[in-house]
Amino acid sequence: MTSTTETGGVTGTKDKDYNLIWYVEACLTSALRLETYIADAERGDDSELAELFRKAQSDSKKGAEVGKRLLHARLGA
Repeated sequence: MTSTTETGGVTGTKDKDYNLIWYVEACLTSALRLETYIADAERGDDSELAELFRKAQSDSKKGAEVGKRLLHARLGA
């Protein structure tokens, strides 16, 4: 269900800004978690799986960088 009511009154942050902050945090958390998955795959001699996790980690880092640039432009101005 999509809400049409702004909840910034509860958090002090507009929904769209809160969502962007959440997105950056989720990308960074994913990049950290994937570091463990890469190490596990490498310990198990599974280079195919390690490469999949490296690509996912790279995508997470890219998402975080884009999100951080947007945060800076929108909130840092």
